[in-house]
Amino acid sequence: MSQQAELTEAIRLDKWLWAARFYKTRSVARDAIAGGKVQYNGQRCKPSRVVELGAQIKVPQGYDLVEIEVLALRPQRQSAPLARQMYQESVESEVLRAKNAEARRLNAFHSPKPDHRPDKKQRRQIIQFKQQ
Repeated sequence: MSQQAELTEAIRLDKWLWAARFYKTRSVARDAIAGGKVQYNGQRCKPSRVVELGAQIKVPQGYDLVEIEVLALRPQRQSAPLARQMYQESVESEVLRAKNAEARRLNAFHSPKPDHRPDKKQRRQIIQFKQQ
């Protein structure tokens, strides 16, 4: 199959997300799409949706939501640098991801854990406070 044929072939969304290395397996990609976690052009879609060049896709990745534009359609999973050429992340998404990463680094999303569990007296005080 030639390079030009690869770029014009119809490809399913779950297969494209797997080939672009957003998910480790196609079944995980299919489950994420069916669960409504992936948006195609701002709408919920099915795993069998045919991907088009220039489409806007929102994909959850860890704690972040990555907004990408489709640049190439390749049915085979390739190395990470080649997979990265299949899409381009939006500037807003990159900025938001960096901002959230910095907030996580500063531990702004998580409250500090207590040193120990409350003892019997403290538990009674908590229960009494909640009942007021």
